[in-house]
Amino acid sequence: MASIFRPSVSLDLRPKIRLNGSLKANQAQGSAEGIRVVPEKEVCNQTDYGVVGVHHVGLLCKNLERSLEFYQNILGLEINEARPHDKLPYRGAWLWVGSEMIHLMELPNPDPLTGRPEHGGRDRHACIAIRDVSNLKEILDKAGIEYTMSRSGRPAIFTRDPDANALEFTQV
Repeated sequence: MASIFRPSVSLDLRPKIRLNGSLKANQAQGSAEGIRVVPEKEVCNQTDYGVVGVHHVGLLCKNLERSLEFYQNILGLEINEARPHDKLPYRGAWLWVGSEMIHLMELPNPDPLTGRPEHGGRDRHACIAIRDVSNLKEILDKAGIEYTMSRSGRPAIFTRDPDANALEFTQV
């Protein structure tokens, strides 16, 4: 199954950082396809410990098979077979989201499943960048999965997985 979450290229949309203390604007100023080139920014070396991105987001699930049905068969995410499944004291799965991952962990959930906000944007959530919100909307409609659109008017959808974990999908 083709995945709408596996990009063919990765774009670094962060501002470029110069660590030697000098401020210098990027030479290639301008924009391309809605991406604006921004000037380099100074950072304090005392707090530079090498952040390069988010590696994965851990989500709790009650039933791994039910969660995999949602994440694989509805959202089209693929399992990362290289990640350890048998070395942890609980069942789980690692799913690719672009070059990052979701780690599903079959563990008791300490959070209440009822009384959560209807709109996932008002709850803890993971946000996944996608190319086409309207395509995902059709997929969720076909599967009968409830969702809400972004309240700000930007192209984004909020939904919940079978364990009430809130997910945002924003169009980039």
